[in-house]
Amino acid sequence: MQHDDIEAERERLIRDVVAYAQRKGHDITLVFDAWRAGGSGPTREMHAGVMVMYSAHAQKADALIAEIITQSPKHWIVVSTDREVQAHAWGAGSTPIDSDRFAGKLWHSRGGAPEVFDDEDDEEYGASRRRGGNPRQPSRRQRATQRALDKL
Repeated sequence: MQHDDIEAERERLIRDVVAYAQRKGHDITLVFDAWRAGGSGPTREMHAGVMVMYSAHAQKADALIAEIITQSPKHWIVVSTDREVQAHAWGAGSTPIDSDRFAGKLWHSRGGAPEVFDDEDDEEYGASRRRGGNPRQPSRRQRATQRALDKL
């Protein structure tokens, strides 16, 4: 993908998330990779109430996300498909949500098709490995994920 295409996709995502945040009233921070062209430190921009951050030179967005959720005492809902980011979010007391699920929320909030989520998505990330408890009940992670989705 060319640089112009990536920038156009970022701008479209920012517009969609700003509109979503305005409809829902959520505090949202978007974090993008800028590790090839970034400056010496992370950069921050406000877009109609949405914080947009770009990682520093030689830093990936994943590392910046981990830093943000580790240093902040608040509970974050972290949207990422990266398994390491998701594992770090769980460990930091936050709840990760798969990017496709959040994309469904964005689409649904614009009046798109109803949201359909498949529990198999959770199994892909190891949520189905039960260690005990009632097998008819969702796991703690599945319940936490559903609570986070309900908030979005």
